[in-house]
Amino acid sequence: MSKRTIEFPRNFLWGGAIAANQAEGAWNEDGKGASVADVVRYKPEIDVKDYVRQWHVGQEDVERALKDQSTADYPKRRGIDFYHRYKEDIALFKEMGFKALRVSISWPRIFPRGDEAEPNEKGLQFYENLFKELRASGIEPLVTLSHYEMPLYLATNYEGWASREVIGFFVKYAKVCFERYRGLVRYWLTFNEIDSAFRHPFATVGIIPD
Repeated sequence: MSKRTIEFPRNFLWGGAIAANQAEGAWNEDGKGASVADVVRYKPEIDVKDYVRQWHVGQEDVERALKDQSTADYPKRRGIDFYHRYKEDIALFKEMGFKALRVSISWPRIFPRGDEAEPNEKGLQFYENLFKELRASGIEPLVTLSHYEMPLYLATNYEGWASREVIGFFVKYAKVCFERYRGLVRYWLTFNEIDSAFRHPFATVGIIPD
């Protein structure tokens, strides 16, 4: 019986993945607006196995979150401080031998409300610096445009993806990213786990059920 040796292709991209809402922190710095992730509260009083109640976000929850500017009960607001420490983290990724890193762009870091005429330059510059640092470290960036990071304003004032106006806002946001990061990003992903709209509609598509 002959043995077969299976090898990864020479250009196989081995690496890891993070998302802006999980890692960046700095939720209200440098002009960034609130995202849907920023108002999702940690709920220790609810059994983690009760998936529906853990992920449910209603109008009352949003109002409560906006009154509370702390990060204590809102872990997505603090993440791992990647926003300030990305160079250290990328150095660790390089040490691990990463050839690729899937990241996401926080939409409200580019358009704080989502419907502005002009993007936030400080947000654009952050991601430009991030992608340049990845490339300098020999790591290919794979970039997701929407990973549970819709501007909260679009959820509360436009009903999220239930509004056709939001489609236009997203197209504008995408074009700004494509043009700004031309030459830095070769691989783009549009939506992360679009099927999760059925599991947690608020975080995924900005729908407030009530």
